[in-house]
Amino acid sequence: MNKSLLCTLSAVSLLCSSFSGIAAEVPSRTECIAPAKPGGGFDLTCKLIQVSLQETGAITKPMRVTYMPGGVGAVAYNAIVAQRPAEAGTLVAFSGGSLLNLSQGKFGRYGVDDVRWLASVGTDYGMIAVRADSPWKSLKDLMTAMEKDPTNVVFGAGASIGSQDWMKTALLAKQAGVDPHKMRYVAFEGGGEPVTALLGNHIQAVSGDLSEMVPYLKGNKLRVLAVFSDKRLPGELAEVPTAKEQGYDLVWPIIRGFYVGPKVSDEAYNWWVKEFEKLQQTAEFKQQRDLRGLFEFNMTGAALDSYVKKQVSGYHEKAKAFGLAK
Repeated sequence: MNKSLLCTLSAVSLLCSSFSGIAAEVPSRTECIAPAKPGGGFDLTCKLIQVSLQETGAITKPMRVTYMPGGVGAVAYNAIVAQRPAEAGTLVAFSGGSLLNLSQGKFGRYGVDDVRWLASVGTDYGMIAVRADSPWKSLKDLMTAMEKDPTNVVFGAGASIGSQDWMKTALLAKQAGVDPHKMRYVAFEGGGEPVTALLGNHIQAVSGDLSEMVPYLKGNKLRVLAVFSDKRLPGELAEVPTAKEQGYDLVWPIIRGFYVGPKVSDEAYNWWVKEFEKLQQTAEFKQQRDLRGLFEFNMTGAALDSYVKKQVSGYHEKAKAFGLAK
């Protein structure tokens, strides 16, 4: 091989390496989209990494948190796929509720294969809460009242009929011998609004995620009647009884994590995967996760992609049982 050709090949190699290195660097601008109004689980998920990524030095400039409510994630999903598919610095929060909506075709023409599933940051659990001064002291009390007259209990949640919050109450109602379609259920946009409605005495119970209730529990404003975990949770939440121990066989974990647009480069995607894998092991991240009432669930890249698609398939079968999907 002559010297001229060798030099040319070397220059191309160095140039490609240079571009690869640039593409894999921290994005100059980072943003986390919470697909709901402030105050709910998506907001919590975004702020978890907003703080953690900066505390660990993964990013040097503050991550911007923006809100894109609508369709419990549908508006954000469509915007990322159709309008902002290649933004390497933009992460979108998702939850088990997002996957349930996908399973029912609620995100329009886009499906589970239309984004790049990036990383999980923990798991939450479903729960039922009432005001601290409510006459119902246990889940059994609430369900007994519902059995006597379903119209006397108004449930509120940050999602529509067919959502995971609705499905959790529907499964409870079914076990109590109540037709789920006769429940009084008020849908709000985001997890913060039903809590406000409950505190204002406009509804009698909230079906939601336990992490959303943690700030209110410390103020003695709410009482969680049951958490939908297999066993009692550790730490301060150990006092909250499970639905199972009260005679209702319902377990509902809720993954929380992030996806990016479908045209984000492999280099940028893999940079995020590696950063999340490192982040998940840091003391700073674990502390922030615990503060938000989340429990360890670490998954990234291809493993998360496989998990998400399996969950969507399982949720589809549950939705079909209630006549919510074909």
